[in-house]
Amino acid sequence: MEIVKESKGFSTNQKRTLASTSAGFALENMDSMFLSFALSSMILTLHISPAAAGLTSSITNIGKFVGGLLFGILADKFGRVKVFSYTIFLFAIATGLLFFVHNIYEIYALRFIAGIGAGGEFGAGVALIAENFRGHKIGKLVSWSATGGQLGAIVAAIIASIVLPLYGWNTLFLFGLIPVILAFFIRRHLKESPAFVEEKSKHDDQAPKVSILELFKTPSIAWQTFGLMVMIIVEKAGYYGIMSWLPTIMQKQLHTSISKSSLWMVVTIIGICIGMATFGYILDWLGPRLAFGLYMIVAAVSIYGIAIAHSPITLLLSSAFAGFFASGFYGGFGAVISRLYPTRIRSTANNTIMACGQLIGGLSPFVMGFLMAKYSLFQIMMMLSAMYIVAVLVMLSIRNIGKFNKEYAK
Repeated sequence: MEIVKESKGFSTNQKRTLASTSAGFALENMDSMFLSFALSSMILTLHISPAAAGLTSSITNIGKFVGGLLFGILADKFGRVKVFSYTIFLFAIATGLLFFVHNIYEIYALRFIAGIGAGGEFGAGVALIAENFRGHKIGKLVSWSATGGQLGAIVAAIIASIVLPLYGWNTLFLFGLIPVILAFFIRRHLKESPAFVEEKSKHDDQAPKVSILELFKTPSIAWQTFGLMVMIIVEKAGYYGIMSWLPTIMQKQLHTSISKSSLWMVVTIIGICIGMATFGYILDWLGPRLAFGLYMIVAAVSIYGIAIAHSPITLLLSSAFAGFFASGFYGGFGAVISRLYPTRIRSTANNTIMACGQLIGGLSPFVMGFLMAKYSLFQIMMMLSAMYIVAVLVMLSIRNIGKFNKEYAK
């Protein structure tokens, strides 16, 4: 094992790695938030139920599951940079084509394809960061990229507030073509990490054999993989459930317009950004157990504020506070997974664990749409709160997670 030492100064490729991954995550988040802001308009124009509208997010996450499994293996076999550029191009084209759809089934099909592309992006991106910054504490670095990713959600909120009232939800998705420019930049300027080049040289420049079964090869590693999946399921359930329905909750609970609810969402996203940026430093300082435990326990309590808020100010403050803790620890997953699994399966591990977490946790918009017809918002938040407590207990049972700041898996 290699002892992690802090080094100073970033090379040109390191700077490009951080910039490219942050931009890629930002554009993926922009794509996801376009769907959230368009939900209420889609329900009205397509005459569909809230559950059917919420299913679009769930289908996207099914696509992410497929793309995560597929592109995770491909990134470990053929290179992170190649896969990163292809996945960005795929979800950008699929999103742009939503401009031409006229029914919910066409939306489902394109969201599935977009999900395939988005699902492959995470593992390649965080593997590039982990491998290009071997001498750094990477908690803050991965969190920086995740925070940068949230800027895409802020941009989406601003664009949605302008485009939706004037041009409708179809036009909004044309902005999803922007990532094509980033894909071109990545292919021209970003280099593969030295760790990946070294690993590939061990196989005489042939594509190495990669298997998902390596994530379950011993009982300890299998429980580690399962535990990380549970943590991501809970984080994604909270994120997708709240973020998908918060504009609609604002419109119903406070009787606001689409434009105002979109702008108010910026405050929630800013809360998430600050939470992510802060979490990276706490992760490197205190380690995963204390960092994840702190965020998840406070999240279990703070999400109640959304249910009891009945004024613009209280809803804004409670949603920003909940966003800080309920989604702020997302940036830590890539850092932890990249430390716990070796180079030869690092992208596969990141994508597989994240894809499974997103697949199950991503069902929350559909489940919440169904539950909102039968239960109060307060009762739904109680269910989410209990999930965070379960995640804390599972996290504490993962043995190797405590070695985060001591060792680096080769």
